[in-house]
Amino acid sequence: MAPATVRLNPVGLLIAVVLAICLFFYIFGIPGFSRNERVSMRELLSVSIVLAERGGKRVREIADAHKLQATSKGKTKEGAKEMLTQGDLESHRTIVNGFLKAFPGLTVISEEHENKPVDFNQIPDVDKQLFEVVTSVLSDQKIPINNIAVWIDPLDATQEYTEGLYEYVTTMVCVVVNGEPTIGVIHRPFTDETVWAWVDYGHSPNLKKAPERNEGDLEHQQIIVSRSHQGHVKDVAKKALGEKTEVVPAGGAGYKTLELIKGNVDAYVHVTLIKKWDICAGHAILKAVEGRMTTLEGNYITYYPSDSPKNEDGLLATLYHHYDLLKKLTPEMDTLKGKRQR
Repeated sequence: MAPATVRLNPVGLLIAVVLAICLFFYIFGIPGFSRNERVSMRELLSVSIVLAERGGKRVREIADAHKLQATSKGKTKEGAKEMLTQGDLESHRTIVNGFLKAFPGLTVISEEHENKPVDFNQIPDVDKQLFEVVTSVLSDQKIPINNIAVWIDPLDATQEYTEGLYEYVTTMVCVVVNGEPTIGVIHRPFTDETVWAWVDYGHSPNLKKAPERNEGDLEHQQIIVSRSHQGHVKDVAKKALGEKTEVVPAGGAGYKTLELIKGNVDAYVHVTLIKKWDICAGHAILKAVEGRMTTLEGNYITYYPSDSPKNEDGLLATLYHHYDLLKKLTPEMDTLKGKRQR
């Protein structure tokens, strides 16, 4: 008896091959886009510093050339204009496209948005082994790329930028791992100062946490607040902390966080809505020096890509006595909310 001939169905064979290829890439990943690809956090820190400074350079060049081309994006709840300039857009392009070239497939969230096609051949390469980082951070960690997101504020304090109040202007990058602010970079383009930190791994040599003040000095506290989005923060602070409390208005969340870390103020308070790209980098740097940043209800702030970019429950940032201040501020905030709801 002749042996039976086995005929393979060509369509079935093709389906089997396709399924096998899909299973292979599911397990081992697609190069450059794998869900299992791991990113060097030390390299990501280096790139974050370089790109924050490159964005800052564009911000300064546009200001020096008097080519801001300022327009209004709309108004805040308090009625203040939200400004947009060429500095915002050029810094955005520089930072976002730099990240996407250095780490294809990385999730990048920026305050600004643009849909223009990008020629990555025209984007300069970024140094992933920055000398300052390599000498300051002696160990590394590799994290799956889909656990990471980068929040960018390409130009913080745009209102002040248009007014020539350049001391408040910063460019900021924040690397988030599983929703937690982990790396923060704040660059001041007009003073050429860059402060960075990677929580539990290291920070820039110029990051120095101010010492705790004597208990007797706490009766006269200095609270830094937004100069253009104050809301009712002055009334809230004085009722909660006492009439001797000094309220210091300033521009830019990045600037205010640095003033807090330097010890020039005791707390940073914001009682209205604030966007997460404004606060993420400062939050990471504060964590690195054991400071605190929460909502005014005491809730922790997360930065998942799926989160709303709006933080609507106010903000308290401190180096010391965080929960003591919360206990005093929360009742006043509850009273303020009750008045708004009537």
